Amino acid sequence: MTHRKAVLLMVAVTLMWSIAGVVSRHFEAARGFEVTFWRSAFNALALVVMLGWLRGPATLVAAIRGGGRTLWLSGLCWAVMYTAFMMALSLTTVANVLVTMALGPLFTALMARFALGHRLAARTWAAIVLAGVGIGWMYAREVSGSDPRHLVGTLVALGVPIAAAINWTLIQHNRGGEKQDMLPAVLIGAVLSAAVMLLPSQPFAATGRDLALLAMLGVVQLAIPCLLAVTIARSLSAPEMSLLGLLEVVFGVLWAWLGANEAPAVSVIGGGLLVLLALAGNELLALRERSA
Repeated sequence: MTHRKAVLLMVAVTLMWSIAGVVSRHFEAARGFEVTFWRSAFNALALVVMLGWLRGPATLVAAIRGGGRTLWLSGLCWAVMYTAFMMALSLTTVANVLVTMALGPLFTALMARFALGHRLAARTWAAIVLAGVGIGWMYAREVSGSDPRHLVGTLVALGVPIAAAINWTLIQHNRGGEKQDMLPAVLIGAVLSAAVMLLPSQPFAATGRDLALLAMLGVVQLAIPCLLAVTIARSLSAPEMSLLGLLEVVFGVLWAWLGANEAPAVSVIGGGLLVLLALAGNELLALRERSA
């Protein structure tokens, strides 16, 4: 894959990732736990088909059965990400969720520093401080706001970047030993998320239209872009992936604004810009260092 094609595909991936917020605002009856269950269930079904085609059914089953602790811990992290994301969207605004999720690269850097002993560059520490100011600006509004649901939703959204940081650290650690196929962990996470959400989802209330939208999210917003991202990672550096991944925040907030009339608050715009500036600056400097 050429670099140009990889960049264009990564932009397409962020576009697919970014539709969850605006789509979730158009459900007729499905809410909270049920939304999370159906999205994860459709994602799991799509991944069974796609991974079965890519790996072969026998190879896929063997990889899951023979998967060690690292594979299942990674699957648990995926389950937390799937679940926390949709639950957070049911409690607070799309902008709050996406900006909070954007802290993932910085959390990952901190996790790698303490778990793997990776040294952090001065630019990364500066980015952590600046992003902290931005997220503090956002949280200050939620703490002082009249609706505690927004604060709870933003706190739930923190589970996504924290789980992502742990997951990435596990994958990095796995590279140091025997190389293991970690792609089945994506499927394990989807199955675990759906299983945990099954009982709280009762009784089901989703309409046919809701199920169609949730099936689209499971396939188009999760299964396809996740598999594409794994392929793209072979052609793009980690800083490039992280930098392009920030487009999900921009696209997601824009779609929610245009498609659901959900205008972000001034504090979210200000705090979000600080977070994005910190992340983009850190990744651009990393690319410059790599080029040098």
